[in-house]
Amino acid sequence: MTATVSIAAIEKRFGANRTLKGVSLDIAAGEFLTLVGPSGCGKSTLLRIIAGLIPQDGGSVGIDGEPVDHLPPKARDVAMVFQSYALYPHMSVFDNIATPLKTQLLPAAARLPLIGRLVPGQAAPREQIAAAVRRVAKQVEIAALLDRRPAQLSGGQRQRVALARAMVRQPRVFLMDEPLSNLDARLRVHMRGELAELHRRLGATFIYVTHDQVEAMTMSSRVALMMDGEIVQVAPPHQLYADPSDIRVARFIGSPEINLLPAVAAKNGRVVLDGMPTPLVAAEPGKVTVGLRPEALFFSDEPAELALHARLQRVENLGHDVLVHLGHDLGGDGRVVMRLAPAEFERIRQTAPLDEPLSLGARAAHALLFRSDGKRVAAREEHDQSTAAMGLRRVG
Repeated sequence: MTATVSIAAIEKRFGANRTLKGVSLDIAAGEFLTLVGPSGCGKSTLLRIIAGLIPQDGGSVGIDGEPVDHLPPKARDVAMVFQSYALYPHMSVFDNIATPLKTQLLPAAARLPLIGRLVPGQAAPREQIAAAVRRVAKQVEIAALLDRRPAQLSGGQRQRVALARAMVRQPRVFLMDEPLSNLDARLRVHMRGELAELHRRLGATFIYVTHDQVEAMTMSSRVALMMDGEIVQVAPPHQLYADPSDIRVARFIGSPEINLLPAVAAKNGRVVLDGMPTPLVAAEPGKVTVGLRPEALFFSDEPAELALHARLQRVENLGHDVLVHLGHDLGGDGRVVMRLAPAEFERIRQTAPLDEPLSLGARAAHALLFRSDGKRVAAREEHDQSTAAMGLRRVG
């Protein structure tokens, strides 16, 4: 069972602080949507409003086209997985997973410890609960752990118990609030794959909150980037990386961070970078910022469409990649980072004096252009042989 989720003009204030500023978002049935952004941007608050755990100050939440603002959490047919897992330490894994079904299927007297099993007429629902617990425990591969207590489990096993407890209810929507943040790096990578596979098997609607862009980019159907209580852009992961609508999106998505270089658009719109005209043409003149991903830069002895003087600062060899950190004198933070394959860096290191001033190049097609207010500039390229001929060479 799965459902659409509609969020319309959600407002939330805590005292004088406006945490959510008219957030609107439509989530398709069966979609894996991730809310990503820095701490304090409002993503967890929005998730808790969807779950009904806190009320909004304005706007509405709908599930499958029906408003749910008036419904308590248990009536919204959603399941929440918390960052802390929120397992009952005195209960076994079996009882932790079974708790939601016991609340739904057993009367209050039958849920009491010890004497609850003396209540007559509950054999059938108890067997139904046990079968459901065994089924989901097998799905998340913890069937052998049902008799243990949470203290006897690893972090990854506790995470699976929390997932199983959410799954056993067969909710219309899964809500997950940074469920992997307490795991070590290796286990996080493993659990990312597990969650993506779980979503594929269940076909359910997942709304996932994280501050980790890697989680957002590797698991999601779409990503909603939040900043300062607003959704800045919603797009599939590849589009968020390659076609950001705002300089904040470009900076947040991507590791290492995008290189941002100050430039100027002349009266004719031609963008001038490091004193040299480029094939980029902005919609209007003024100060602009040229964005280049680390993999877009290369060392260039030949004329390049975009060119820049730089000097080597340090090198990070990550095994699969080499990150080359360089400094420049254009302003901003004065730094750029290049990403090279190890073989390419080794070839350059053996043939070029890296301790001398260097020329970097990039193709205009790989550049992102932003206005002074951070919005993406509508730019076009003009292929101009005379401009390319003015590209910078290695200087010694």
